[in-house]
Amino acid sequence: MNRRRLQDRLKLKSVETIHGEQFNDLLRYVFQVTNRDLQTFGWENREIAQSKLPILKHADVLGWFDGDKLISQLAVYPFQVNLFGRIYDMGGLTGVGTYPEYANLGLMNKLMLHALSNMRDRKQSISYLYPYSIPYYRRKGWEIISDKISFEVQDTQLPKLKMVPGNVDRVTIEHPDIKKIYEEFALQNHGAMLRNELAWEEYLRWDLDDMTVAIYYNSDEKPMGYLLYWISEEVFHIKEMMYLDEEARTGLWNFVSAHFSMITLVKGDIYKDEPLAFILDDGDIKETIAPYYMARIVDVALFIEQYPFQLQETDCQLVFSLHDPMLEWNQGTFTLTVDKAGKGYLKEGGGKPSVTIDIPTMTTMFMGYKRPTYLARIGRMQSDDASVQLLEKLIRTEHPYFSDYF
Repeated sequence: MNRRRLQDRLKLKSVETIHGEQFNDLLRYVFQVTNRDLQTFGWENREIAQSKLPILKHADVLGWFDGDKLISQLAVYPFQVNLFGRIYDMGGLTGVGTYPEYANLGLMNKLMLHALSNMRDRKQSISYLYPYSIPYYRRKGWEIISDKISFEVQDTQLPKLKMVPGNVDRVTIEHPDIKKIYEEFALQNHGAMLRNELAWEEYLRWDLDDMTVAIYYNSDEKPMGYLLYWISEEVFHIKEMMYLDEEARTGLWNFVSAHFSMITLVKGDIYKDEPLAFILDDGDIKETIAPYYMARIVDVALFIEQYPFQLQETDCQLVFSLHDPMLEWNQGTFTLTVDKAGKGYLKEGGGKPSVTIDIPTMTTMFMGYKRPTYLARIGRMQSDDASVQLLEKLIRTEHPYFSDYF
């Protein structure tokens, strides 16, 4: 069929619960989930369709339809994240896919424009995603903001037991202390997401039936850390380890080490700046570092208004030129003013820009993943030395913590 006539008959609209089976079928096709995969996890197709209903009810799900057939889609989850102690509304982009026979029609680009506009309306000034293609999402304005380390620790390398005043209890995945610990952790760590019910459902949906939870309680019986794990074929798999202090960390690793006679290997993922190899007696472990999450600033004016800049001796001002490959409201020349209390203000226009930057580079810089000096040195932004040094003084330096949520 003529592609122009095909485009004329396609309609962009919200994906509703009545489209649940089609939503699921498109996800399965794009992400190559086979019937064998479902059998491995003990799932049936109807169970997946039912499990996705909360997404269609609570997320902003958009799609292109060819008649009644859903042929391209994306979903935006309503989440919140802690950025340097401030709580931001965040749009979590996921479920992105188009059937190949409808490729190269610009459908996904229009879906993203629509989704980003909706995020702006909802005051979601930043968006996260886990990329299937870093180059693709960079072209759309997202940039890498975190790394993770996948590690393997041999049984002979496990830390020796250290005395701690608390104790570990094994509980079910529904135990309320798990969410209490995570919420306190997320409020303390830059980059962490505040998991709502939808986030928890998504995070735990595909876990094996024998997932176990261990919670560390201090001497006052306060829950201070937890471990999500399973054991299979003599491998101790760590899905997530959260702790609020070093005592809890030690207590949880004591618990892992207590499995010495049952396992030969411990495997898991950890935040890049977590010093696992350093804290082990035998630090000669296998670690693999890889890019993790990407983000993009959706509304630069709102993001700047929310951002907690470093305290300054005097009010500071910077004029910059910003490029966004998709969003016209993030395009142009802007004047940034930061007062002594670290409050930022942005207005359109100004004099001659001393900094030229694009939205992906601005995002990774303001998130603390890469510093202004480095970004200028590799040519990701153009700036004079004085402006780079001013940015170094203004922008926060903590590296973000990230955990799974999709």
